[in-house]
Amino acid sequence: MSEVKPEEISHSAMEQLQGFEYCIDSNPPWGEAIILGFQHYILALGTAVMIPAVLVPMMGGSDGDRVRVVQTLLFVTGINTLLQSLFGTRLPTVIGGSYAFVIPVMAIVQDSSLAAIPDDHERFLQSMRAIQGALIVSSSIQIILGYSQLWGIFSRFFSPLGMAPVVALLGFGLFERGFPVVGRCVEVGLPMLILFVVLSQYLKNVQIREIPILERFSLFICIALVWAYAQILTSGGAYNHSTEVTQINCRTDRANLISSAPWIKIPYPLQWGAPTFSAGQSFGMVSAVLVSLIESTASYSAAARLASATPPPAHILSRGIGWQGIGILLCGLFGTGTGSTVSVENVGLLGSTRIGSRRVIQICAGFMIFFSMLGKFGALFASIPFTIFAAVYCVLFGLVAAVGLSFLQFTNMNSMRNLFIVGVSIFLGLSVPEYFFRYSMAAQRGPAHTKAGWFNDYINTIFSSPPTVGLMVAVFLDNTLEVKDAGRDRGMPWWVPFRSFKGDSRNEEFYSLPFNLNRFFPPS
Repeated sequence: MSEVKPEEISHSAMEQLQGFEYCIDSNPPWGEAIILGFQHYILALGTAVMIPAVLVPMMGGSDGDRVRVVQTLLFVTGINTLLQSLFGTRLPTVIGGSYAFVIPVMAIVQDSSLAAIPDDHERFLQSMRAIQGALIVSSSIQIILGYSQLWGIFSRFFSPLGMAPVVALLGFGLFERGFPVVGRCVEVGLPMLILFVVLSQYLKNVQIREIPILERFSLFICIALVWAYAQILTSGGAYNHSTEVTQINCRTDRANLISSAPWIKIPYPLQWGAPTFSAGQSFGMVSAVLVSLIESTASYSAAARLASATPPPAHILSRGIGWQGIGILLCGLFGTGTGSTVSVENVGLLGSTRIGSRRVIQICAGFMIFFSMLGKFGALFASIPFTIFAAVYCVLFGLVAAVGLSFLQFTNMNSMRNLFIVGVSIFLGLSVPEYFFRYSMAAQRGPAHTKAGWFNDYINTIFSSPPTVGLMVAVFLDNTLEVKDAGRDRGMPWWVPFRSFKGDSRNEEFYSLPFNLNRFFPPS
């Protein structure tokens, strides 16, 4: 047997992923782009519907109120996505609702002064106004950190070794929204998962007119088929005698969105009334803003890799965070009930379709704005059972996690120092939030339970986020543990040129502002 050569058992590090036909600044034909944009819109509906479904009933809102919040969240998501893709990082990312804000929002809703309001609708309005005030005040944190370039300065402590666990935890940390939700309605969720894997991977080479139709549009095709299958089960009476939980997760007619939605309704600022402001509630909301900042930073790194772009330079990252702060401000002004962050599932879809085009995401934003104003049509798509989305998340969240691990190719993973940092940060990034989650489920409150409500929100929110815990552990260890001679092992020779806008000639192609605005806002 001939001797195996070293090059036959190892692979060279590659800055760009293979197999992407359209990257960030190249565009598919308009017909394909429109279908791909609609596909991203359908995927974003999962979070846009689920967050209001959890929060609005707690606030005392009716089905009609829930529909209006869903419409408002989609409308603001479309605006924020357009702003981010035009003037922020310019990466193909959807800026949607964030689960990070659920803990401080629930703390506001459960405030004794609001809980004591006897009328449900009035309690909903007062709760929404209090949430709006807290979002408006706390949004200033991202605006300041972004436009002052402070976050860009802090990002100089990042390295491929430090960011790999953070991006990986962005996907791995969402495992609770994957198969545990699929298991609530296996007869719908499992066929969706299997069909999506088969069409997008095993049959990806099937072409019609030289277009890999199943690879690019598998999500749209699978959702349409399984949604129709779920409708047949519902209409046939399969769930007539099932438990309440099964009916909620399996039936296609339990959301009450279509019947409650108006035909035409345009969201507008302060539609719930004038926001109310409380220092304690605003301080608590800041914790969610910080978590959103960290999760978005990890998402931008993953999106850049899946769009075949260079890692966003510090100036571009700060610019994106500044615009995201404006996005949270818009959430407060319009009253979405939650703040915003980068949609992880839509980042994963870039990899699944192998289309990283910015134009596709901008078309998706157009669909969001359009259907949020046409209430009945938007509610029709929003009535898709969440179990179907959870099945897709099993693939897309895993894909994002794998993108994070791919940063390790630029580091020396034969170093015990690096193995320690990666292993400990990923383990604690999963273990600590799981402890907070289980404690909260058992005690109906977080582990932090002092008389200072804002402090409780800080601790319970920050340590419930896997990427946030992972970043604190990984970046601290990476910058303090045997760091003197570890630059090459950490991957810094590859990473350093991308820190500045002029460090790589491709940055201008990927991240320059449109309409020649760089003349007025030159990047550093």
